[in-house]
Amino acid sequence: MIQAAKAAAAAGRQSEADQLLSRLFQLAPGHPAVLTELGLRRMQQGEVQQARAFFERATRADPKHPALWSNLAASLHALGLEAEERRAIEQALTLEPRHLPALLQKATMLEQAGQPRHAARIFRTALATVPADANPPAPLAAALEHARLAVRADDAALLESLDSRLAPLRPQSGAVARRFEECLGLFTGRRPRFASQPTFLYYPGLPTVEFFDREHFPWLETVEAAGAVLRAELETVLAGDAAGLRPYVDYESALPLDRWRELNRSRRWSAYFFWNEGVAQEDHLARCPGTADLLRNLPLCDIGGHGPTAFFSILDAHTRIPPHTGVTNARVTVHVPLIVPPGCAFRVGGEVRTWVPGQAWVFDDTIEHEAWNDSDAPRGILIFDVWNPYLSAPERALLRATIEGIGSYYGEKTLPQ
Repeated sequence: MIQAAKAAAAAGRQSEADQLLSRLFQLAPGHPAVLTELGLRRMQQGEVQQARAFFERATRADPKHPALWSNLAASLHALGLEAEERRAIEQALTLEPRHLPALLQKATMLEQAGQPRHAARIFRTALATVPADANPPAPLAAALEHARLAVRADDAALLESLDSRLAPLRPQSGAVARRFEECLGLFTGRRPRFASQPTFLYYPGLPTVEFFDREHFPWLETVEAAGAVLRAELETVLAGDAAGLRPYVDYESALPLDRWRELNRSRRWSAYFFWNEGVAQEDHLARCPGTADLLRNLPLCDIGGHGPTAFFSILDAHTRIPPHTGVTNARVTVHVPLIVPPGCAFRVGGEVRTWVPGQAWVFDDTIEHEAWNDSDAPRGILIFDVWNPYLSAPERALLRATIEGIGSYYGEKTLPQ
């Protein structure tokens, strides 16, 4: 009958809704659900004093239900009874400290009392209770959006207040600057936190780094200096050896493809391999001698049957590589941009970067990352893997033997693409 009354009211049949609720009240005058519906109905009709009476009866009938105290607080707020409203909210939160409506009510009270900083802290707590895929009704959605705006305003005010304190200490560039700004971003919620999530093998104790500092890779300047040669050979490949390009994602259709379904066996994301899971592609190396010479002199991740992997990566126009993670944090990935039309970008964890031809970077591909090309032309970069710079030589030897041993044990490819 309650659902029927709600449906009638939603359809504009107000008289029918009132008749149903009146009959309900006659049948079960002390039932907290009935009292709650009558109170909500009176609130909609602007009869706040009567709504308060029904809500108070509901809390007496079921004093351990936080939603009933939250409803009572709403009526008390409408009546301007601040002290009683506060008591009702605290009672709701005593019963359920993460009760979303009560948290929003408490934060709003603090905000209206001229305490925006304290309100923002409660709004943060409230927002943390909302699942990422939630689809709240319109009134609650509006309250949540207000909470988000209040938190953003508080973040901005906090950063502004810190500026003068930090000014003499704050570095403008370098590793310390990057880590510190990331710290502030995480604290204020402007930047989400990502962890290493390899799909195959995790090596503990290594720093979780989205983009590595260049100081770990002194050979990067040599790589960048070869940019013109690399680009010329990539252009030669695109013009004369399109048959050598193969889909980078290549799974059997019977496997659970999930995020890779759209790109599986598609040349929209293709690769021109120089080494593929440790196997040299001699014809490709011969066609691109400058690229081959460069790669042979780099500390590539060498694991029998699995590495190195090095290739030209071609991402077609209007194509997106979905968020994903790599196989192991024992290796890291190098990008050397060669052909980059406008509208191309790359995200690792919480940082988005734009490729610039001639400027290489190294990242941990076990942190969630994605790429997109929104332009009308293909994007081309050189990609290869090297050992994680925080691994010692003995650790590399142990990992090499372990991964090769796993592959030998199963007699099949161990590292998925």
